[in-house]
Amino acid sequence: MRAVVTRVKEAAVDIAGERVGAIGLGLLVLLGVGKGDGEAEAMKLAEKICRLRVFADAEGRMNLSLEQVGGALLVVSQFTLYADLKSRRPGFSLAAPPEVAEALYEKFMASCRAKGFTVEHGEFGADMQVSSVNDGPVTICFDTATM
Repeated sequence: MRAVVTRVKEAAVDIAGERVGAIGLGLLVLLGVGKGDGEAEAMKLAEKICRLRVFADAEGRMNLSLEQVGGALLVVSQFTLYADLKSRRPGFSLAAPPEVAEALYEKFMASCRAKGFTVEHGEFGADMQVSSVNDGPVTICFDTATM
């Protein structure tokens, strides 16, 4: 699984002009599922992201976790994180099939909720408009194949 995680002051996702998910302080997670990914990758990635210490402490150092700042997560499915860029037109054959990807997307969010976090989200496979006020900016890329 791959994720692009951005520390945000706020973030939201809209579908057809309707707001379906929004958070204040927290992490915007763009989540992609690749072929061969399973529940173990979803759980491992959820653990890493939920425990990530990227929020400023009293001295301005990135030392606090999502839990310590009372933050939330906005999770948006993003199959394009598995783009094959060998040509000018990206291919997506490395992404998991939708039925597999959706189940692991849901598993990832359930794991984050089980850790006590508020999780807002988009709609799997929908045409979404994502907005955010990035904080820092701080953006970190995760790939379970290299963790």
